[in-house]
Amino acid sequence: MNAAPDMMFDVLIIGAGVVGLALARQLARRDRKLVVLERNGRFGQETSSRNSEVIHAGIYYPRDFLKSRLCVEGNGLLYAWCRRHDIPHARIGKLIVAGKDDEEATLAGIKAMAAGNGVPGLEILGKRQLRSLEPAVAAQAALFSPTTGIVDSHRLMQSLLAAAEAQGAILSCRAGVTSILHTDGGYELEINRGAYRVSTKVLINSAGLHADAIAARAGIDIDAAGYRLQPCKGNYLRPSSSPSLQHLVYPVPLNNNVGLGIHATLDLSGRLRFGPDSRYLNGEEISLLQKGEIIGDDNVVEKPSLYAVDEGREEDFAAAVRKYLPGIDATSLSPDMSGIRPKLQGPGEPAADFLIREESDRGLPGLIDLIGIESPGLTSCLAIAAYVEKKYF
Repeated sequence: MNAAPDMMFDVLIIGAGVVGLALARQLARRDRKLVVLERNGRFGQETSSRNSEVIHAGIYYPRDFLKSRLCVEGNGLLYAWCRRHDIPHARIGKLIVAGKDDEEATLAGIKAMAAGNGVPGLEILGKRQLRSLEPAVAAQAALFSPTTGIVDSHRLMQSLLAAAEAQGAILSCRAGVTSILHTDGGYELEINRGAYRVSTKVLINSAGLHADAIAARAGIDIDAAGYRLQPCKGNYLRPSSSPSLQHLVYPVPLNNNVGLGIHATLDLSGRLRFGPDSRYLNGEEISLLQKGEIIGDDNVVEKPSLYAVDEGREEDFAAAVRKYLPGIDATSLSPDMSGIRPKLQGPGEPAADFLIREESDRGLPGLIDLIGIESPGLTSCLAIAAYVEKKYF
């Protein structure tokens, strides 16, 4: 990188998922040259669009976690944004259901932790109350969360991009960052293996599943720093016939929140699907992920896909769902979609928090890393953006 870069910016964000777009909207100003680089053909093609589209309440994580604080803040901010910008959403509420005595005792602990996080309106329901809300659900008790909802994630991302562009931000797609050089004035980035180069004073790494690779390209030892991601896949299946539900229905979560269990979720048209399950990618799959599939303008994956729904999951899904929705048959289930979570938490490890960090102490001033931004990243996107601006700008 000897010649002058082709373009110079004040702020460059890597990754046009929902968090990257929220950052762009938060930081864009007419007197600040800001660009978002996205490796795929469009914004939000990976984790941001391959999830349950749930607006979470902030229930599951310890009080000192950023996940808890930013989810609770983000919940209110996101509902307000959706109302203001006519984003389709529905505050339908969630039931966490307990089918056994030990699970019923767990609900009280979940409620106490969530209340400590500032989650409002939580209520433990007995069997009769639950049956009146959801006659098809079989459980002894449930924790009801009235502030949980669902959102059209694509329309949300469109609105964030439009707001950022209105303030002069630029989105550049099919722009993969292949090299990063720290300079006296900031950072120079090589795009698409030398197709062009750009420079920036501030570099924000919001690359989702590839955030650890971006940190490594910037010069960070990601193993020593604890930045190496542990990608975890989740499949969704859709029933051909099923009982009508009015709320999201979740089981008691898995140990250490590896996942929230195979739950019943509704989309904005009222259609039901089950998932996700949780499976850490194997070495071959991680290698394929690191090589980088590109998802094109028409949402077509241009290389063999990690996003194909895993085969043979019907029996396990049916067994899990029957614990709270009796009568679900494996033969009624068919593949819907899958997503991959950018987890910092490896198999058998305790739950990990969002990692949001400026890297001056590693000799990289002006580099802001966002690593492990999995669920509840969608809910937290506006709060994450406000947090980054307040702390680092």
